[in-house]
Amino acid sequence: MKPKSKVLIIAGSDSSGGAGIQADIKTVTALGSYAMTAVTAITAQNTTGVRSVVPINPKEIGNQIIFTCKDIKPDGVKIGMLHSSKVINSVTAALNKVKTSKIILDPVMVAKGGARLINLSAIETLKYRLIKKVYLITPNIPEAEILTKTKIKSLKDMIYAANILLKLGAKNVLVKGGHGKTKYMYDVLLNRKEIKIFKKRKIKTKNTHGTGCTLSSAITTFLSCGKPLKKSCELGIKYVNHAIGSNLNYGKGHGPINHLNSILINKKFR
Repeated sequence: MKPKSKVLIIAGSDSSGGAGIQADIKTVTALGSYAMTAVTAITAQNTTGVRSVVPINPKEIGNQIIFTCKDIKPDGVKIGMLHSSKVINSVTAALNKVKTSKIILDPVMVAKGGARLINLSAIETLKYRLIKKVYLITPNIPEAEILTKTKIKSLKDMIYAANILLKLGAKNVLVKGGHGKTKYMYDVLLNRKEIKIFKKRKIKTKNTHGTGCTLSSAITTFLSCGKPLKKSCELGIKYVNHAIGSNLNYGKGHGPINHLNSILINKKFR
């Protein structure tokens, strides 16, 4: 099978394999595309939490992006964990040289176990420098609250927050409703022309580590293959729901989801 597209992932490493760059690579590969990476940080973590974070030198992050893309041009770029203003500035400068339009930003701020993964000055840099340069931003409810300085308790609040992000310069916003407490969950896709609300029944499980990373990578993959944004979001959400539904139940804390849910193993390999 030949890969359908090439995706560059700019994100932090998760030693447990459930989130971060490992989840991104698994997602892109499972959906039939080719994954390249620029590692922004190395974390020691498992399903119960993050033990340590070691940042990569911002200049080296930029070097990874530029040198990789000089050789293999990406059809899409997914951005995850960017822990400091210097890293954000380095990534922005590097992407200006790459000139790829399909850039998806997952504004990773807090790990599932509660550990903060970005400093306060970096949040401001992300808001006022990076958001306007990407094609889509995919915050969950806590991230959208931090970026917009509002409280989100309802679907109406999600739409209000998405509009604030549009005013900050975002072209398209997908506010993810996985942190909602209701029986049904809503993901809100918004731009200046239209709004699309994706509704789904909430799956009761503690095993949701890496869902945000996986969704943004899935959307990037579908976009990089030429699918329109709305369809890419729809397919990405469907992929993640199936991955959560597998309920792997690995580890003692927030376990990973099943990135292989899209793959049918040929009989001769069984």
